[in-house]
Amino acid sequence: MQDIWAEICRGCDEIIPEEAFRTRLEQATQAGERLVIKAGFDPTAPDLHLGHTVLLNKMRTFQDLGHDVVFLIGDFTGRIGDPTGKNVTRKPLDEAQVAENAATYEAQIYKVLDAERTRVVLNSTWLNQLTSADMIKLAATHTVARMLERDDFNKRYKANESIAIHEFLYPLIQGYDSVALEADVELGGTDQKFNLLMGRHLQQVYGQKPQAVLTMPLLEGLDGVNKMSKSLDNYIGIDESATDQYGKLMSISDELMWRYFELLSFEPVGVIERYRKEVEEGANPRDLKYRLAGELVARFHGDAAARRAHEAFVERFSHGIVPEDIELQTVAVEQAGIQVAALLRAVGLTQSNGEGIRLIKQGAVRIDGERVSDPGRQMTGGSEHLIQVGKRRIARVGLTAG
Repeated sequence: MQDIWAEICRGCDEIIPEEAFRTRLEQATQAGERLVIKAGFDPTAPDLHLGHTVLLNKMRTFQDLGHDVVFLIGDFTGRIGDPTGKNVTRKPLDEAQVAENAATYEAQIYKVLDAERTRVVLNSTWLNQLTSADMIKLAATHTVARMLERDDFNKRYKANESIAIHEFLYPLIQGYDSVALEADVELGGTDQKFNLLMGRHLQQVYGQKPQAVLTMPLLEGLDGVNKMSKSLDNYIGIDESATDQYGKLMSISDELMWRYFELLSFEPVGVIERYRKEVEEGANPRDLKYRLAGELVARFHGDAAARRAHEAFVERFSHGIVPEDIELQTVAVEQAGIQVAALLRAVGLTQSNGEGIRLIKQGAVRIDGERVSDPGRQMTGGSEHLIQVGKRRIARVGLTAG
C-alpha cells in the first residue's frame, strides 16, 4: 500500500482531506471496491497539450489501480465560461464550438486513458434537466460572502470591476457535477481548488459522502516559467508530429526535465530518484532527456515513431546538420540596423523583445553558429544569417536595407 500511496501522491499539490482519503483508499483496496474518480474538462479549445495530460496521467494511475475513471466534458459549463484566473468575464462558447471541441477531446484522451475502462460523460446530461426552481435551490446553498472568498472574484470586487451573476453559478454547477456522479475523488488544477471544494460542500448538502480533492500543479511550458499554453506558444500538442514533440522535449532545461518526469512520465517514483542520483554522480542529463522524450513520443505515436524521431534529432542536432528546407525570410531594416531581440521577434522565433533579451542573456541564441551575448547587438542590411534559439527554433533570414 505504501507504493500505491506514493504513486497517488506523486506530483500532487494538495490532497483534501489527506489522512481520511488514505484510509478510504486502503479500505476500498482491501474490499475490492471501485471508487469513482472524476475530472472535468471544459471544451474551450479543440486541441489538448501535455499540460492537460497531467490530470489524464493521474486518472490513468487510478484506472490502473482498478477504479472507475470518469472523463467529464463540461459542455454545459463551457457555455457559461469559467472565470478562473481571469480578471474579466470570459466569453462563453456557442453550442457548435463546444460540440466540435468535445468530439476532438474524445479522440485524443485515449492516447493516455484505456478506452475500455473510461466513462466519458457530458454534464449537459443532468444539468439540462434542472428546472428554474432547482437552480434557485442550488444557488441557496451558498452565500455571496463565501463566493467572494474566491481569489479572482475578491480581486475584481475590490477593484470595483464587474462580476456577472452567472459567474457565481459556475462553481455551483461544477460542484453539482460531483453530486450527479456521486464522485469519491475529484481531480483538478490548483486554479480549480475553490470549485473542487464546492463539490465537497454540495455533496454534504445533498446527503452524500463528500469527495476527496486532489489538486495538481499547472505544468510549466517550454520556457520553464509560464504555464503551458497555446497562446504563449510554449506548448507541446498531443497531436503534433513525433519529430516536433521530440524536438520540443529535448529543448527543455535540465531543471524542467525533472518536473516533466514527475508529472508526465509513468516511470515509478523510485526509478526517477535513481535517475537523479545518477546525474548527481556525473551522468549526462541529456541521456535522461532522451528517455523522457522517447517515452512521451511513444505514448502518442508508438515505439517505431519515437525511434525515428530520436534518430532524426541526433542526426540533425548532435551532428550539426541543419535542414535544407528552411525557407528564407526577408526582413527590411533601417540603415542603423535592427537589434537581435527585435529580429528574433520579427521572424517569429520569440513572442516579444523581452523574451529575446532573456534568451540572449541565457546563452540560448546563436547567429551563424556563434553564441550571441549582447542583447543590443545591431544587425545591418545586405546580409543573410542562420539564427537558432535553443536546439529547436531555427530561421534563415535575409536582411535588406529598408
